[in-house]
Amino acid sequence: MGAQTSSDAESIGALADPVRLALYRFVVAQPAAVSRDQAAEGVGVPRHRARFHLERLVSDGLLSTSHARLTGRTGPGAGRPATLYRRAARELSFSLPDRSYELAGRLLSDAVAESAQTGGPVLDAVERAFTAHGAAAGRAGADRDVDPLDATAEVLAAQGYEPRRDGNEVHLHNCPFHALAQAQTALICRANLCLVGAVADEVGGDRMRARLEPRPDRCCVVVEHGR
Repeated sequence: MGAQTSSDAESIGALADPVRLALYRFVVAQPAAVSRDQAAEGVGVPRHRARFHLERLVSDGLLSTSHARLTGRTGPGAGRPATLYRRAARELSFSLPDRSYELAGRLLSDAVAESAQTGGPVLDAVERAFTAHGAAAGRAGADRDVDPLDATAEVLAAQGYEPRRDGNEVHLHNCPFHALAQAQTALICRANLCLVGAVADEVGGDRMRARLEPRPDRCCVVVEHGR
């Protein structure tokens, strides 16, 4: 095992602790860097415990830090700047953020098998396979007692999309099929639209809509609350 691979393995091993993993997921899901207090509150652990695990994530190269005064005050008496955390720029040779290539392979192979058996267009079969998976995920994970956009985001988070709500929209900051999308953009973006759209339909019905809005820094699908 080379030095880089060994270092990566140690970093991934740091996420074996459930509290550390929860803190990592909370930090990377935020649109901006977060303080220790925000991370502790977001995960529901004491501040001293959050600090310990956050610093471990920094030392293992999974998070990076910056410093700022959150009160906006400057000069004498303003207090020490707070330590803020965000995902590190370092790339690992493991699947961080979440990737779901096994799922994609299964759904795509199911679609090819269906097309070969029925003689129907393979692209139609791909759409049906990803739609069926999204619908099942929506039925299994939807919380009917919360806002449908928040409920949709919760289901998509479990699917690895790193959703962030922005007003009446949910933006997806990770594509679980990233490498496939780079190689076969039109196919995988359409598959993502089918999967995400089926989740939105299952959770919010006709109040929700998924649309394609490709951007280089996030998944190509956006979910919006219908007007």
